[in-house]
Amino acid sequence: MTSTKIKTNDGSFRTHKTYSPEEILSAGGATAFSRKADKSNKKLIDTLKKSAIVEPFSNEEWNNLSSQLDNDK
Repeated sequence: MTSTKIKTNDGSFRTHKTYSPEEILSAGGATAFSRKADKSNKKLIDTLKKSAIVEPFSNEEWNNLSSQLDNDK
């Protein structure tokens, strides 16, 4: 069985460094990888709390979506 290595930064996230599954697994899994990369849930939560609140949809968009859902029932 051969594995295909995903090349770093080949994909949607060209502004962010990306890693292949093999790199994450060789670090000891997702939790170990995040610790080695100095990332944590606490840092993520703190960053999200400090970020601006963004409403994903306007009232008009919500109303349109609700109407579409009601019509699809």
